[in-house]
Order: sequence, then C-alpha cells, then structure tokens
Amino acid sequence: MAAVKLRHIEIFHAIMTAGNLTEAARLLHTSQPTVSRELARFEKVLGLTLFERTRGRLHPTVQGLRLFEEVQRSWYGLDRIVSAAESLREFRQGELSIACLPVFSQSFLPPLLPPFLARYPDVSLNIVPQESPLLEEWLSAQRHDLGLTETLHAPAGTTRTELLTLNEVCVLPCDHPLAAKTVLDARRFSGGKTLSASPAWTAIDSCWIRYLPKHQVKRRMVVENA
Repeated sequence: MAAVKLRHIEIFHAIMTAGNLTEAARLLHTSQPTVSRELARFEKVLGLTLFERTRGRLHPTVQGLRLFEEVQRSWYGLDRIVSAAESLREFRQGELSIACLPVFSQSFLPPLLPPFLARYPDVSLNIVPQESPLLEEWLSAQRHDLGLTETLHAPAGTTRTELLTLNEVCVLPCDHPLAAKTVLDARRFSGGKTLSASPAWTAIDSCWIRYLPKHQVKRRMVVENA
C-alpha cells in the first residue's frame, strides 16, 4: 500500500464535515477539482470506496463512516496539540482538565474549587462530566489531566490514587422491615427486590454482583436503569 498523506486525511475530514466537495474546497482554501482528485487518490491508496456517487452527490459508505469515526478521534488529539502550542506561544494561563462522573461534578468537586482557585489564580479549570465506561476510555486516551472514577483498577496508561473510601447505604421505604437496622449485611438482602444502575456502568454494582454470591445471597432485580 502506498503511503497515506496527511493531506488525504484533511480532505476526507473536510468532505465528511462539510457534506459536499464545494464546501470542503472552501474550507481547505483550494479548488473543487483538487479535492475530488485527492479523494480519488485516497480511496485508491486505501483500496476502499468511501463514498457512493449519486447524481453528482457524495454519500458516505459504511466503510467511510467507520473510517471517519477513527479520524475524528485523531482529529481531537491534533486539535489539542495545536491548542497547546498556541497557548505556549501566547503565554496564556494554564488549564487543568478534569474528567469525572457526573455525581462528582455536582457534589464532591464544587466545595474544593474556591480554595484551589484562590491558591492557583493563574490556572483555569475545565470539568467534563462523563459516565463509565467512556470516562475510563477518555483517561486511557490521555484526553484529560485528571480523572475521578469509582473504578477499582487504573485505566490503561494511567496511575490510580485512592482518595477516599465510603460506606454504602441502602435506600428503603420508611415502613420497610429493614429500615430500623443500623447495619445491613449481605444476608439481609436475600430474596429482596432491588433496583440498580446497569452493572456495566457502575463499579459499585459490579462489586455487589461479585459479593452477594459469596454469601449464597440471591437478589430479585425488578428495575435496572441502563
């Protein structure tokens, strides 16, 4: 396979973003024939048909859409590099990007922000809420400086520091037989109806799935919020 050039990627990204050759050429400050010619070369190099040509219009194929997903990820990283370079050139203030679970952005972080900003007035904060497992994927991709998660294991390419350990609580109706108990062990939940977030999304529920069978406890899942 011949080498893929950065220009090919730029043209493909512009076409997918703009939706047509004319607008893509305008974005790239070049001519429509040039864009069309380089797109044809790109498809030939890859050995793929990225667009169907119908009545002078381009419609991305399944292969084209999948390739664009990968290009988008790389494009985001390239934008960050360019942005960082601009910041260094202009001597702008530093930025700390923190990705976290939505619940942390609304509860754990807000009280910590005023004293942090008072101590580091030249630093701006960018807090990005996101659910698992996408949050861990972002951290592995180095898209943020710090991350706050509930995971028991460090995402690939990162190091994990445990900040705090909290007790779990059980939410019950006031008249529930277990409501008067101060401490609930696993046996208390045997046969009880439960509602839960999707196990794939929460480290807490994943722990429950592993913990209860060890104590021969079966739960009746009646609501699962995905």
